[in-house]
Formats: sequence, C-alpha cells, structure tokens
Amino acid sequence: MNRTLMSLLAAVVALGAITGATALRPADADETTLRQTQPRPVERSTLACPRPTGAESATTWYTAYTPPLTGGGEGRAEGTAALVPAPEYAAGTGDEGDEGEEEAPEPVLPLEAPGTPVTGSVRGPDHPALTGTAEAALAPGWTVQQTTRTTGEGGDGLLGTACQTPDTDFWFAGASTSAARQDYVHLTNPDPAATVVDIELYGPEGAVESETGQNISVPGGSSVPVRLASLTDAEIPALAVHVTARSGRIGAQIEAVDAGGGADWLPPAAAPDGPLVLPGIPAGARSVRLFAFTPGDADVVLDVGLAGATGTITPAGNETVDVTAGAVTTLDLGGLTQDEPGSLVLTRAGDTGAGPVFAALQVIVGGSDEDASPEMAFIPATAPVERRATATGNTASGTLLTLVAPDEAVDVSVTVSAGAGGGEPVTEEYTVDGRTTLAVAPELPEGIDGPYSLTVETTGGTLHAARALTMGDEDAPLLTVQTLPDDRSTVAVPQAEQNLAILTD
Repeated sequence: MNRTLMSLLAAVVALGAITGATALRPADADETTLRQTQPRPVERSTLACPRPTGAESATTWYTAYTPPLTGGGEGRAEGTAALVPAPEYAAGTGDEGDEGEEEAPEPVLPLEAPGTPVTGSVRGPDHPALTGTAEAALAPGWTVQQTTRTTGEGGDGLLGTACQTPDTDFWFAGASTSAARQDYVHLTNPDPAATVVDIELYGPEGAVESETGQNISVPGGSSVPVRLASLTDAEIPALAVHVTARSGRIGAQIEAVDAGGGADWLPPAAAPDGPLVLPGIPAGARSVRLFAFTPGDADVVLDVGLAGATGTITPAGNETVDVTAGAVTTLDLGGLTQDEPGSLVLTRAGDTGAGPVFAALQVIVGGSDEDASPEMAFIPATAPVERRATATGNTASGTLLTLVAPDEAVDVSVTVSAGAGGGEPVTEEYTVDGRTTLAVAPELPEGIDGPYSLTVETTGGTLHAARALTMGDEDAPLLTVQTLPDDRSTVAVPQAEQNLAILTD
C-alpha cells in the first residue's frame, strides 16, 4: 500500500473518530437516500427566566417539567435539570460582580425524572432571574412556567411566562412608553461570558432615536432590566422593540405594567413563513388591539381573519390591515370574539411586501364594574407546533387550551400529566377542523394533585396552540396567556453510510 493511500486512510479514520459517524457518498448513491434524516432527542437544553415583578404583594409560582420521550429515548442517561439564580445589575454599570470565589448557589426546581412536574413558590419582591440547563433524558422538551399574582393597592394582576430558550435576536410588538405604562426589557445572560446588547425602538412615525439603547453590558450569568422610558424622552403609546446580542445569547422579555389596566409579560413575536396566527383570544375579551411591524423596505397588506369554533370569518370593518414599513401599525378590533374564544389569522394579501411581519395582541378583560380594574394579557404571533409542545403550571380550574388549524384539519393528542403532588397521566384525542379554533378545558382524572402539564402532539398538518390561565372571579378576572411553539425536543441527524470505494482508483 503506497504512502499516499495510507495517509488518506488515516485521515478518514480520524474524521470518523471526531464526528462519531462519517457519511461518505457512494458513487451511485440515491439523492433522496442521502437527504433522509432521523430525528434524535436533544442532549442539552438551556432556559432563562426573567426576574419576577417587583411588587411587594407578589407571589410567584414556578413549575418545571420534561415530558416523557417516545421513540428514540430508550437507553439514555437519566440526566439532570435545574435552575440557578442570575443576580441583577443596573443597566450601563458594567459591574461584573466579585472576582473572588463564590459558593455555588442552591439549584432551583431540580427534576428527577421525566413525566412528573416539580413546583415551588416565592413571595414578595427582590427575587432574581433564573437560568439553567437540562441534560440527557431531561433535556428534550424541558419547560418551566413562571406565574405571578399581585394584589393590594397597586391593583390585582396575573403575569405569566414560559421561560425562554436563549437566542441572539428578538422582536416585540406592543410595548409602550406612555405615562401610564412602566415597561422594562429584562435581559438575562445564561452563559459565563459577558455580552453586549443593543435595543432599537420603532413607533408609529418610524425609528426612535436613542443613544442609551446601545452597548448595554450584561455580565455572564446575570440579568439587567432596562426601562424603555429611559431610552427616549418621548411618550409613545405603541412601540416595536428590537433586541440583539452582539455575542453569545440572551433571554429577553418585556414586563408591561399599566397603572390602570393590569400587567403581564410581553414575549417576542415569531414571523413564520405562512400566515401569522395569534391563538387564544379569550371569550370574555372586552378589547382586542393589534400591533404589527415590518422592518422591510416595502409595506405589507394583511387579510384579517377570526378563526372561531365553526370557521374563519372576516371581521366587519377590519377586513385588512396595512402595515407601513419601518413604523408600528395599530388596529383596534374591539370586542372581537363576541363571547366565544377565537384566534386571529393574518394572511398576506396578493402582491405585497416580502419582509417579515411581527405582530401581537393586547387583550383587555374585566373592568366593566366600577370596583373592578381591567386586566391585560398579550398574545404574540407564534410558530406552529411541528411535533410537540408543552405548557406546564396548569391549575385544576381556570386552565383553557386553544388549538388552531389555520388550513386543513389536524388530529391532535393532548396528554394531562401527573400532578406535582401525585396522579397518573391521561391522553385524549381531538380533531381540529380546518380554519377553526378548538377550546379545550381539560378534565382531570381522580388523583391528580397540584400543578400539572399539558403536552400537545401532532403527526401532520399546521397547528398553533396557546394556554390561558385565569384566577379571581367573573367580575374581576385575572388573565395570562402563553403561546405554545414547538419544543424542539429532537434534532434531525443525517443517515450515515460507509463506503471505502473512494479510496481506490
């Protein structure tokens, strides 16, 4: 065997050792076979939870859960999953904290096995943001819910959010710097290295000049709150917010507090290739307001549809919405749902701009009586459920799951997990008719105790989902809505074949 051939063989062996599996293309390989992929469970998941609201009267509940993985999960290591505190720094201080050795923080909400939620609570202000990692069997679909209830002189409110998978780029629609609002962007860095973040604001007149929105330092393993009103002197009732990390990755969510209209978390909006779907408008919505923004160069016209229990209708007087490029567009939809739960579906009209559109709804419930304050919730456009999604932190009463099929009918299975205090899971099958919204109030079997999880699975078709939590009474309901994007619990791994024919002439 000549030296050249031996060197080539050594290189191939080294490549196989590094990658674990080498895909070498045979001369007569079929292109379809080469493109085939096999979904495999992810080995590691990271989440970032923002600091709870600082109200003195706040009680915050956390629930963590990993759904059991079917198909491909056998023989995996047990794994670990837990959160740790992320200390807070003031924006612009650049304070990296003490350089000396610190005692490792106690893990929060550690999971022992998939299929059973773990829950805990804290009271009062001054609790930190959380970050954490799940590995091996606890990584695929790891979900943490953070729900806060406030009471007292500042008004009652319910704020809820699913802790985020960190990323580098976020768009929000529906923020504000009006006098009645106190909106904060919470930036959470889950990694050891510091990063620098830029925040850009856009209002109804276009970009808002702000020098203080640039070069915001976020130390590693920490959280930085940035008040939007500190970035501009203008009182702007409708804002789009663009958050980018120059290096690494972050979690970013907006805490919106209205002096006379409740509070909630405003999550980032998705901009999928198909229609924009904003699921889970509650039946009791007294006011629904749409915020939309496109950063592209061309205006975008969207057809407006309301998907209800029996089909999709076009709201009279609001058939379309014209989204001006580079400026926030708002549309007051009033009491859109007419006392039935529904979902907004926005579709590009004809030959219109090709840029992404980011949209969210502000929903107001309650406040019809003089003694009852209104409560608000936000519903951003969400990505579809491709295989599976989970909402945890559900309660025995006041939980409503919304399933939307904007195109063809979709078959869905919904699993109610065991409770944090006991019980056995149960699965129900549903069919969501095309262009409709199906609202499901889960019926809990006997024995389920404590917060539980809902896992939505589909094998095909386009499905969007959301989960609403309500507390309080009918006259003064407290509401929060979380959308359910796909949990990305699997990753596509190309099939590999060995073929040493390339080593011979």
